Amino acid sequence: MKNKLNLGLIALAVIALSSCSNNKDEVSAPQFKAGTSITGETLTGSVKGTMESGKTYYFSSKVIINTNDTLVMQSGVKLLATNPAAQLIVKGVFISLGTKQNPNWITGKAADLNPSAYKLNTLQDPNTDPALKPDGKLWGGIQCEATCKLLDIKWTHLDFAGGTADDLNVDQGYKSGDDLFNIKFGNPNGILILEDSWVYGSTTDAVRVNGGKVHIMRNTVEKLSYNDGDCFNVKNSTIGDMAYNLIIGTAKGGTKSSNKGTYGSVQTEINMYNNTYVSGGFRSVDPDRGANANIEQGAKGKVYNNLFVNCRTGLRILENPAADFANCFYGNNLSYGDTAAIVNEFYPTTHGTKPQSTDIPNPATFYPGYPSSYTLGQVYSAPQLVGQNNPKFVNFPLPVADVSKLTLYNFQGNYDFHLAADSPAIGKGNTAFSPVNATASLTNQYLKATVTAPSIDLGAFPKSGSGNQHN
Repeated sequence: MKNKLNLGLIALAVIALSSCSNNKDEVSAPQFKAGTSITGETLTGSVKGTMESGKTYYFSSKVIINTNDTLVMQSGVKLLATNPAAQLIVKGVFISLGTKQNPNWITGKAADLNPSAYKLNTLQDPNTDPALKPDGKLWGGIQCEATCKLLDIKWTHLDFAGGTADDLNVDQGYKSGDDLFNIKFGNPNGILILEDSWVYGSTTDAVRVNGGKVHIMRNTVEKLSYNDGDCFNVKNSTIGDMAYNLIIGTAKGGTKSSNKGTYGSVQTEINMYNNTYVSGGFRSVDPDRGANANIEQGAKGKVYNNLFVNCRTGLRILENPAADFANCFYGNNLSYGDTAAIVNEFYPTTHGTKPQSTDIPNPATFYPGYPSSYTLGQVYSAPQLVGQNNPKFVNFPLPVADVSKLTLYNFQGNYDFHLAADSPAIGKGNTAFSPVNATASLTNQYLKATVTAPSIDLGAFPKSGSGNQHN
């Protein structure tokens, strides 16, 4: 009998009630469980079952979840790598169900013991920052094979992942010597959920998807890659939503979709809405990159209600190989820049992005000839826009006083990206479209995605409080 991804999802799954340690009359909230509890503290070889709530586990090499197996992290679990060679190889199903009150952690043991030595929430030279140094990765990430039906990650810290692929990573689509993604997923019929989670540091892309149904929502990504990495990067046969993410300090792009490849038979379609992008693109080795949101070769989708703040270039709709221009819809995005170089690329002058009258600033105020006789992609000069249309975050230094350090604002730290009461981003959004909601077939109350619809306020932190929950 074929395995089916329904909820029913895993034949061995049960719901467990865990007793509180201090009061025999109280019980904690029910938690999802698959198979038996893992009794040892070290994971090695092929592993399945459940890591129990509140416990700490260790791994030092490749841990394999076989095709018909499931590995679950209940809430408040730490999985700590004691060697950079540690990886999770997912052939079956991996589920991490942290909660807001009890998030999960997958990181290096060294960073767990001494977090202040690794998370440097100061204006740090990239060459000395542990999160960005190519040799600073503490574990190898979550590497899924084409048989992975479900990767479901909620309220989980994925810190200091990456490294270099070896010969044993070939089955996950790498060549020996490739940079490892923090998450690699590739099953057009499979589901990837990444919500309410954190990514801090990487070698290259935080998430690479070669086919799948994705929900990437309300996450915070900081200090992504030293000089060559997009944040969320998907290819052919990937459909879904990327919304309410705070993406700060990426090497290259923030959210990116392309129909490149032959991973399935579905055209890539990604909606990118209500994200906040800050200080992106400045470490890119490719001078043509550095967009915050990006639709490429043959892909389609919607890009609305975003904040682009001090990013190297603006929204990038690629003209060669061309995106599916007829089915790319965008607008209601606010762009802010503290230098002339930034404001003069709000509409990248080398690509096919068309100015939209719903954007802030309105292109009619600076774009030559707009709307009647402008030339797509023409170079423009708009020094009057420097420092204008400040989104007015509750706590973040805009304008940046020393623009020579602008690119070093690549962390959240104690900054607060909620909107102040007088922010120009309030009430300027487009709510007349719906999420793709590609993972709707997953209906189990513990595993299903929580989809947040577009907001009338721009960015990841609308005044309603329904967006990103991380500060």
